[in-house]
Amino acid sequence: MNLPNKLTLIRMILTPIFLVVFLAEFIPYHYFLGLAIYSIGCITDFLDGKIARKKNIVTVFGQLADPVADKMLTTAALLVLMDAGLCSLYVVFIVLTREFAVSSFRLVAGAQGVVIPANIWGKLKTISQMVFTILIMLLMSLASAGILPDTFPLVTLSNALLWITAVLAVISGVIYIVDAVKTIDFNKN
Repeated sequence: MNLPNKLTLIRMILTPIFLVVFLAEFIPYHYFLGLAIYSIGCITDFLDGKIARKKNIVTVFGQLADPVADKMLTTAALLVLMDAGLCSLYVVFIVLTREFAVSSFRLVAGAQGVVIPANIWGKLKTISQMVFTILIMLLMSLASAGILPDTFPLVTLSNALLWITAVLAVISGVIYIVDAVKTIDFNKN
């Protein structure tokens, strides 16, 4: 197994660990530890694709598992933020609907031997989601440690940032589906 695929597997393994640690109130500094684990997962996402393309070791496993690992990690983060009251259910629904729709089209295209590349909007959505989530979790950690004042508008800021991600999810999803409809043969058996 090559290094990019190992990084993808590490991200998959880190996801439930992140979720448990972040929510485990009995662990001292659990928000900070969860933030560190999530950040490591985000770094593996950046590195696996970069290494695979640079060394020309793109594999079928990587092409299929990498997006799944990304969705596992980012969905877990949205769920912990929703649990903390820092993310709207509607944002989670919009982002997950986009992910399922794009994944469905990606699977159909792949079965036909067609690759529909990610568009810049999808990359912006993923980057914004990861960066905003890290920022929100950092602020949440600082608030829990008493470093931020009680009047800091964490809920408002968090929801505003995550709504930006939701809008990017809709834009990128629509563009991806329009490109897929032009490319996929829907009458093929």
